[in-house]
Parts: sequence; C-alpha cells; structure tokens
Amino acid sequence: MITVPVTESEGASTSTLEWPHHLLTLDDWAELPETSEFHVEVVEGVLAVSPRPFFFHRRSIARITYVLDEQLAPGFSAGNEVELLLNEVPPTVRVPDVPVTSASVADQNPARVRAEDALLVVEILSEGTKRTDQVTKHFEYADAGIEHYWIIDLDAPVSMITYRLVDGDYENFGEHSGKVELDVAGMPVVLDLDALIAGRVQKP
Repeated sequence: MITVPVTESEGASTSTLEWPHHLLTLDDWAELPETSEFHVEVVEGVLAVSPRPFFFHRRSIARITYVLDEQLAPGFSAGNEVELLLNEVPPTVRVPDVPVTSASVADQNPARVRAEDALLVVEILSEGTKRTDQVTKHFEYADAGIEHYWIIDLDAPVSMITYRLVDGDYENFGEHSGKVELDVAGMPVVLDLDALIAGRVQKP
C-alpha cells in the first residue's frame, strides 16, 4: 500500500490515506478514498498525484465553467473537475478543469464522463502540470477522439491556445488573448480571458 499524509484541519493531527501499490482497475479507482489535499488521476492503472491548484486557478475554473454553460447550445453542459474516462483497461481517468458534455449525459449525474461523450476539454496551466497539459494530455485527448481542447495560461497577459481534432491529431486553431469569440458546436462563445483573473467580474 502507498500511504500519503493528510492534514485534516489546522492544528489537527496528520492521518494517512492508504492506496494500493499495484496497477489499479476501474473498480479500485472508484473505491479510493477522497482527498481535498491532492489532485489525483490514474494513467494506465498508475496513480498520478499533484498538488491542488492555487486560488486564481480555482476561481478561473469556476468563471470559465459559468461562461461556457451560459453560452453553449442548450444540448450541452459544462462542469468542472469531473472525472473523464479515457480508457477502461487499464484505466486512464483524467480530471480536467472544465469538460463539456451533452446535457443528456450531464442530467444523468454520472460518476464520470466517457471520452466519446466529451465535446471540449479546457485545462488551465499550473506549476507542476504544464508538461502534462501541453504534451501528455494533448496526446491522450486527441487519441480519445475529443474534438476540442483549449489550454489557458494565466500568466499575464492571460492567453489561450485552441486545438481542434483533424484526422486524428490536434491542429492549432488559434492563439488568443483579451476578448475572443469562438465557435463551439455551431454556437458563438465569447470569452474575456483577462476577466478570468480579475479581482471582481464586472456585470454588464
């Protein structure tokens, strides 16, 4: 077993989580204890653990999820930090910052979304995960057939690279900053990238 220290609250004693020391099955993954201290995924049966992102990152996730959910066609729904099943045996389960799936799938309240049900995945870069987002997940999401992949960099000026699947590989469909209008499943989506890290979002 793998033991990972977890501090339950400030001033409280440290406990440990015990995780299997072998290639996981999907059932093993589903039975793992939850932790608020780490971002945990599984890649070909192997646990991938990274630190939780900082405040700006989390706030940006909430903002872009809201903007997408408000502007997407009624048949689609955006969520945040939802498990995305890329492969079942051995399991690869990623937890992207913002996945977009069909409203019919979202309405089922699934434990995880299958790759074939994902239209778009958004990842926001953070220290320790940049290479994973830019290289590893870039390949995994393309291999799983996810049509759109956006990568956002919160370092000023905030920027975003949009990729679209063409003949099985992602092609760069634009590098953006400031306000941008994009087509997602036939609907225009307007994003103000600078607003993702602004202190307060100005209401129209």
